[in-house]
Amino acid sequence: MGVDKSIKKVIIIGSGPIIIGQAAEFDYSGTQACKAIKEEGIKTVLVNSNPATIMTDMNIADKVYIEPLNIESLENIIVKENPDGILAGFGGQTALNLAMELKEKGILDKFNVRLLGTDSDTIKKAEDREEFKKLMIDINQPVPMSIIANNIEECKEFVENYGYPVIIRPAYTLGGTGGGIASNYEELLNICENGLKSSPINQILLEQSVAGWKEIEYEVIRDKKDNCIIVCNMENIDPVGVHTGDSIVIAPSQTLRDKEYQMLRTASIDIIRSLKIEGGCNVQFALDPNSDRYVVIEVNPRVSRSSALASKAAGYPIAKIVAKIAIGYSIDELKNYVTKKSSAFFEPSLDYVVVKIPKWPFDKFNKADKKLGTQMKATGEVMAISRSFENALLKAVSCLEGKFTGLRLPHIMSMNKDDIIEKIKMSDDEKIFAIAHALRLGTDIDSIYELTKIDKWFLHGINDIVKMENRLENENLDKELLHEAKAMGFTNKDIYEISGIEEKLIEKILKDNKISSVYKMVDTCSGEFESTTPYYYSCYDEEDENIISNNKKIIVLGSGPIRIG
Repeated sequence: MGVDKSIKKVIIIGSGPIIIGQAAEFDYSGTQACKAIKEEGIKTVLVNSNPATIMTDMNIADKVYIEPLNIESLENIIVKENPDGILAGFGGQTALNLAMELKEKGILDKFNVRLLGTDSDTIKKAEDREEFKKLMIDINQPVPMSIIANNIEECKEFVENYGYPVIIRPAYTLGGTGGGIASNYEELLNICENGLKSSPINQILLEQSVAGWKEIEYEVIRDKKDNCIIVCNMENIDPVGVHTGDSIVIAPSQTLRDKEYQMLRTASIDIIRSLKIEGGCNVQFALDPNSDRYVVIEVNPRVSRSSALASKAAGYPIAKIVAKIAIGYSIDELKNYVTKKSSAFFEPSLDYVVVKIPKWPFDKFNKADKKLGTQMKATGEVMAISRSFENALLKAVSCLEGKFTGLRLPHIMSMNKDDIIEKIKMSDDEKIFAIAHALRLGTDIDSIYELTKIDKWFLHGINDIVKMENRLENENLDKELLHEAKAMGFTNKDIYEISGIEEKLIEKILKDNKISSVYKMVDTCSGEFESTTPYYYSCYDEEDENIISNNKKIIVLGSGPIRIG
């Protein structure tokens, strides 16, 4: 079927200024969308008020309007440009809400502009908490006991019947804005009032808390032929109760049995099909760690923050494929952009581990409340890829550009056992460092699990790192121990600080014994097909998959995680 020939010009809505909860992931997705549609010969008109983005470069779209992202501006641009369609799934919640407002005010119908990709009815079903709850019940998907509230009295009545704690989730907001967990009457009033004000439709969902359950996400793509694929599934190391944007995330999931993985995979596909989403969506589940019970938390009917992570983790260009679907293609008509030979209608295979760690702004705002909850506080994130969880975790920590080495944060290293337990209970941005130190001080894994509800598999991984620290401190640093430490993700600086052996000597042992990292390929298919545009990650393994050309070349250095400044 291919591209819809009736589409000659489209408007793409950007996400505006970078804010907490809506950062450069939407620059990434918007840029991909512009390029994917432009290469089909369709005129692209971008509207975005943020000059510090790639998508507003003059060679990305055919026309760029640096204008306010509001109804008046967009209506004026629609009148001037006379587009055939509008794309709202690549500019975060800002673009989605604007497109819905254009539809509801009759502006799209008045000027005969189609909402491309996922339509307004689908968006409403996914974003409106009441509509979504009804749909999940209709397709037999479990949801927590909940009510939709438009005033405080309804909130009070709910907790009288079902008790505390309750999670408050406002409709049509991003990054958990206006939401939270209420454990008492005062918190209920504050969070519900804030939530009602934050929601554009003055609507909040109150639901019984499943805090402590595992939080699992699936990135799903569907086309108009009803073809569906799972691009990637991800597991939040933090349990439900910490916003996924503030959680350390691992891909693919590590602690699910195959039965649980397949159960949630099937549920994700059933949900995207029932919503009739044409494009990408992110489905979030809470899974009881002690049984097969799960509930559906929410669905994002657009390219989300998690989509950027999933794209890089799996090597699958979600935004590009979703843009092609929006202009008429089905997945089976598209090629895998990495191999350039195989079909895009496949589920990527990950023969490595990916760890994402958020970057928080607390180094600039040291008096801010650092406790993490349902409202996102991170400004950016880092991602690391390796062959093991331990290596990927330590590599990600080193990407944060903090004043620490490994999991050894100086002010935490001076805490006693009682202080460290209180620190873990706070559940703030330094929890991973506090857990590592609790293990150093002899706290057992079962006790830490009861405090955090972080799966014991991850706690054992952190404990492996602590055990290696002990070995580096107490054993002779020979080539075998050094190789094991490097393979686990310890940097030369880490090893020096723990063992006391000068970095020059460490480098000599590495060089004399030919211990060095190799580069492995992210190719989407675990080596099944040859890749023409792969990218690489380092690890301590036998085979180096990196092909070095003799062409002249330059290195371009990036800036690392997005942070204030």
